[in-house]
Amino acid sequence: MARKQVLVQLDDELVAALDRRAEEGGISRSQLIRNAIASHLRDLDWEEADRATIEAYRRAPEDPRELPALDRLAAETLGVEGRAET
Repeated sequence: MARKQVLVQLDDELVAALDRRAEEGGISRSQLIRNAIASHLRDLDWEEADRATIEAYRRAPEDPRELPALDRLAAETLGVEGRAET
């Protein structure tokens, strides 16, 4: 995969922490930074998906009449007990 070099300014304390973690993990500083960025971007994607799901439920909340059927389906599929009453 082609890579592009990107300059990022970091303070000495952050560079020292990166170097420590990279050495502990047996990887390069660059690889540690790539991993951290990829992880953070994935987390942002998950947060965005969570927000979209929450908004969808706000627009069309669960119908309480469907809950018993959902509980039975969960129990059959996952082997779990019914939901706790809230």
